Amino acid sequence: MKVDARYSTPTQHHNPIELFTTTCVWDGQHLTIYEPSQSMYGLKAGVAKQLGLPPENVRTVSRFVGGAFGSKGGPTARTAWIAIAARRLRRPVKLVPTRDQGFTIATYRAETRHHVQLGAERDGKLTSFSHEGWEVTSRPSNYNVSGTDTTARMYACPNIATRVNIVHADRNTPGFMRAPPDTPYMFALESAMDELAYALEMDPIELRRVNDTQVDPVDGKPFSSRSLMKCFDAAAETFGWQRRTPQPGSMTDGDWLVGWGCATACYPSNIGPAAARLSLTPDGSATIQLAGHEIGNGAYTVVAITTAQSLGIPIEKVRVVMGDSDLPPVTVAGGSNNAATTAHVAAKVCEAARARIAAAAVADRAGAFAGADPAGLRLEDRALVGPGGARESLAKAVNRVSGGALEVHAENLPEGLPASAMAGLYQGAAQMSRGTGRKDVTAFAFGAHLVEVRIHRLTREVRAPRVVSAFSAGTIINPLTAYSHFMGGAIWGLSSALLEHTEIDRRFARYTNDNLADYLIPVNADVPDIEIIVVPEADDRVNPLGIKGIGEIGIVGMNAAVANAVFHATGRRIRDLPVRIEQLL
Repeated sequence: MKVDARYSTPTQHHNPIELFTTTCVWDGQHLTIYEPSQSMYGLKAGVAKQLGLPPENVRTVSRFVGGAFGSKGGPTARTAWIAIAARRLRRPVKLVPTRDQGFTIATYRAETRHHVQLGAERDGKLTSFSHEGWEVTSRPSNYNVSGTDTTARMYACPNIATRVNIVHADRNTPGFMRAPPDTPYMFALESAMDELAYALEMDPIELRRVNDTQVDPVDGKPFSSRSLMKCFDAAAETFGWQRRTPQPGSMTDGDWLVGWGCATACYPSNIGPAAARLSLTPDGSATIQLAGHEIGNGAYTVVAITTAQSLGIPIEKVRVVMGDSDLPPVTVAGGSNNAATTAHVAAKVCEAARARIAAAAVADRAGAFAGADPAGLRLEDRALVGPGGARESLAKAVNRVSGGALEVHAENLPEGLPASAMAGLYQGAAQMSRGTGRKDVTAFAFGAHLVEVRIHRLTREVRAPRVVSAFSAGTIINPLTAYSHFMGGAIWGLSSALLEHTEIDRRFARYTNDNLADYLIPVNADVPDIEIIVVPEADDRVNPLGIKGIGEIGIVGMNAAVANAVFHATGRRIRDLPVRIEQLL
């Protein structure tokens, strides 16, 4: 059985509610930049290079970012110009671009085209897979996301061929936008898998089960963990998938055609180098400092929870300071690496503090731990505790080391990265250990989307009243913010499927819907019922703490799940996003 089909996704824009702003202040030869950023050191280094300044003369500050999704991931042309204006005027200068200007002074998701070919046996097992993509970029740039690196790894298949083509056009240069390669490319693959399921008269979830694999089909490495089918099973049970009748158009409710669709969600598990500074006082209070990024992802809380658990103190006793390039560096907050990166360096600096405290306790001949093994001592409930149950207050243990505040600095270089990655971090270079580039395993988080759509039989109005999404992503540090991550991504996936499309007037090469009135995004009435399931998963191979990124996986595959549900409701296959009424008339 074969599927040979072409798909497309449109230009889309990030549109964070917080506008793109820049404030520059000079103090002699020293420049301070207040700008929402996902990369403190990257912005610092980029502007220093543009202005010909020593990097130590530039400071960037961004305590909180009101939305970014990739659009605030690097230095922009405007920052240096505002700095020049402030220097010439000898006073601070602030730029607040308008909403419509944000469509052109920042990046966006590029328009893509796809040609997918699938071959399978009658039992559904794939025998061949070909995915060719085309991506739009600007005339001078070679920017591309090459999402075939993900699609080639999704299902067991002995014969795989991929290719990505760059199409240069009169557009501004695109950039990273939540799940940059996976959102458009997985739409094509998951739509094609649904088409194959119908051609085989096979349940779409069962087709994925038949082709599930614990081994990366590209290079033969094992997945660090892969709970994809556990996600489908959990979502299907909650959704009631067993009540689905397979024939398109067979499910109705009055004047509404009802369709159920599904798709795989995935995102590679990345981690970057980072440094942190910890100050621990005898009263059991800790201050941890790092140039991390709070982009609405709960980064402060992740670091606070990790620090509190590592030091055995209440979370209320932890103060987290981030968002300033005067602090120890952290890699760019992108590629869903933020939790893994910051949690690991937080744990490492806490371990360095514990080691200092333990060494001093063992060396104290008059103390309770004299001559003990330092590795056997731990911090617990504001005390230093030994294997035999001996305890000593944290206040006494810290005072023994420092007579006051104990300050420790630590760096964490993830396994597999060269030593130069840490040195480069201080120079503003972003380097990560990526889930698809490791020598030992391939590391991904996985999930499953199940969607119900309702389409009015006369007007063809499309509604998506019900979504159930299940995800497995290793260690979940903060279940509350994790739930929000997954839900927000799923909602954005609905938006990508049904609403978002940056319209271009081809006569004048202008964006015509460059505002939040005409650029359609979902409101509460568009998202009546979303249920998120977190499938427990322990993964001791992805990294020491078992953390997988979750910020981007929620959006991946949702656009395909919606389009697949539309086909089930109407029998009409929509291969070009977004799904609009005129395509269903």
